[in-house]
Amino acid sequence: MQLSTYLESWTPGPVTDGDPLPAGPVAALSAVLDLPGTVAEDGDPLPPLWHWLYFLHWPAQRELGADGHPSRGHFLPPLPDRQRMWAGGRCEITEPLRLGEPAERVSSLASVTVKQGRTGEMVFVTERREVRQHGRLRLVEEQDIVYRSGRGASQHPSVVDEFASPRPDTPWQLALRPDPAVLFRFSALTANAHRIHYDAPYCRDEEGYPGLVVHGPLLALLMLELPRRNAPARRVRSLSYRLHRPVFAGEHLAACGTPGDDRAALRIATHREERHATAEVVFSG
Repeated sequence: MQLSTYLESWTPGPVTDGDPLPAGPVAALSAVLDLPGTVAEDGDPLPPLWHWLYFLHWPAQRELGADGHPSRGHFLPPLPDRQRMWAGGRCEITEPLRLGEPAERVSSLASVTVKQGRTGEMVFVTERREVRQHGRLRLVEEQDIVYRSGRGASQHPSVVDEFASPRPDTPWQLALRPDPAVLFRFSALTANAHRIHYDAPYCRDEEGYPGLVVHGPLLALLMLELPRRNAPARRVRSLSYRLHRPVFAGEHLAACGTPGDDRAALRIATHREERHATAEVVFSG
């Protein structure tokens, strides 16, 4: 049966959530990234994409599927044997969110498209999120999620090389070797129970990966650390990012950045790939 058949009557409406944006999650992620102190306190601007620490949902344990993802969800398409991949997204920041001030998020379904890939049909779902503080629109984000029915053929290395390192030559660089503890802590901070990030036997036996998979959002946040650390006086007006190939726990990775006049090109590299993830940020004038 074509995947479009399952989506004919799927029209989820908007959902509104609130969050007081407490300082605790920012301090926790700062510690996970080994920063000397918290990047923001009450009243300070929240760095781009750090709002992912907020507006979290914790479904009941009985509502999780075998892979750790929720079996059902408002914006989860009703596909059989559903597999989920985060492909990328965009964010327009009119004004930075302020930590410790209540915020409201309205999530809606922006688009649903069925495409034919190399290994079969895929459903591309774009979720739009508008975040406001004090009634003012602060940011608009779109996330692109790809779903397929069933599993595709594995194209991953058979083992993880924990010794080889990338050799970037870009002006901005940030090295990291994410281990299982980093992945576990990031999963907890983002309410992510997907087993590929903490259950190594499941990764190998069920998903065909050689080891634990580094979170796509963590790779995006690492890329955004480059302008935050190297150009702290420049405010990010917009950004876009794409996730191409997974990185595995134990691998040496490098976030690489090349600044321009009003923007910067960013990427994640390992010894295997030059572009596991890519991003572009545009600065305010």
